[in-house]
Amino acid sequence: MKIFVIGLIAGVAACSACHAQQSIPHVDELMKQYDLDQNGALAASEVKGSRYARQYARWDADSDGSVSKEDVIQFRAKFGIAADGSRMSKPSSLPKPTSPQSLKIPSIESLLRVDRDHLPTRQLSSNSEYVLRTQPHEAIGDSYVVLTDHTESNYLESLNRLADHRGGDVIQVKDLARIGESESELERLRGELRQRKVKWVAIAPRLETFRENTVLGAWELLSSLDSDVELDCQPGFLVASNFPAFRKLIDQSINYSSISSKNIRPFAISQVQNSTETRSLQKSAMLKSHFKESGIPVPIVAIYGAQADAAPRLPGDQIWNLKVESRKKFVQTMPADATKSLQDSNLVVMHGHGIPGMSCSLDVDGLPSDMSGKILLSGSCFSASPVASDLPPMRQAPGGYEVQPRDAFILRAIDNGAVVAFGHQRLSSGFPHLYPVLESWVEGQTVGAGYQQLINALIEFGGFKSGEFLIQKDQKNNKRLPQNRLLYVVIGDPALQPIQRSN
Repeated sequence: MKIFVIGLIAGVAACSACHAQQSIPHVDELMKQYDLDQNGALAASEVKGSRYARQYARWDADSDGSVSKEDVIQFRAKFGIAADGSRMSKPSSLPKPTSPQSLKIPSIESLLRVDRDHLPTRQLSSNSEYVLRTQPHEAIGDSYVVLTDHTESNYLESLNRLADHRGGDVIQVKDLARIGESESELERLRGELRQRKVKWVAIAPRLETFRENTVLGAWELLSSLDSDVELDCQPGFLVASNFPAFRKLIDQSINYSSISSKNIRPFAISQVQNSTETRSLQKSAMLKSHFKESGIPVPIVAIYGAQADAAPRLPGDQIWNLKVESRKKFVQTMPADATKSLQDSNLVVMHGHGIPGMSCSLDVDGLPSDMSGKILLSGSCFSASPVASDLPPMRQAPGGYEVQPRDAFILRAIDNGAVVAFGHQRLSSGFPHLYPVLESWVEGQTVGAGYQQLINALIEFGGFKSGEFLIQKDQKNNKRLPQNRLLYVVIGDPALQPIQRSN
């Protein structure tokens, strides 16, 4: 029965090992037969009507509409099936990837900047080898406003101190998770923001109202202050798990001194799940090369999975290659010198798979207990997962990880003292959407400016219109929810300038 189930999952109806091997083609043959446009990846339309049509959605674990050879190999490996269709005896049966010397490391400047008129190929998309094109958008004024549904005096006192520091006001609403549902409430808030000629909007939800429709309701409001559909001010969220952490976030925001671009101390964390999935490692190598031009070193922790023994390793100093034994094991303790390097950093950038409580195979408990003043960007799925969700729970995330209710990664970073953190509430696209935010901050823009430009580019790319932002009841079971792309979160004071560009 077990053999039959494995064969069925692989798209095969066979009852003997010999027949099963004949029935499961080599992945190269599969690609050759169905990759009709010969672009190195499969679209759903290319396998439509074949025995693999129903299998396609499971191959496409990241739901990007493109299945590469590596995606098929990774899926087969979960069921003990090798690339050639035979049963695997051990992880090393996976085909070996390219050597470390031939790992492709393009310059960031050479990457395609993507918008609706310049789309990536499926190959570039499958490797996250592009960058979303963003551009500035003028705000309707120059004032500062805090929107909050907090009612407790201690939270309100902190928010009023921040508003006073920025020369702004605090506007209270009943429930930030529902502001998008009431046209009368939206119109009231539009009037308040227009009257104040706002530039920065700090959105401070209670922990229980920090959910998907809170983010999307904010976009419904902030995109409707003038005639275009783009956000007309610079946003940022202010949220923490408890009041002491919240007060520290506010205090740091008030007392923060921008990092000189000459004093950036980056630290990168990558994940190599198996011997063929190297795009996360590639992104850390690209950042290392990019910052090297300014004489800034980038220490890297690369976390390898049990099936990644043959994967490439990056050469050079200050690179730590760690290993986890399974998808249920995450790194909680790094080597002492890597831990010190992480503690000494002020900019942490992460690329790889994620679930609540894990980013890039680093457990949330593996974050430094003191992250005061640090800037953290995670490109992982669920790195900003809410405590209460407007969507049904997912059982499995891209990468084959089981989703369990645990602390959100960037929220824990804020609780531990980070002053700014970037993540996604659901399924993230990683580097292509993370890098434009990092780029804007390194160039000296405010927290809110980088965030505004990302969301505006995604609104334009997705063709969203006013009234289309909220997740409606009839959409909640949609596995390809279009609003998912808008669920990026930046926790931090929107008027804060993280990095001051040196002349």
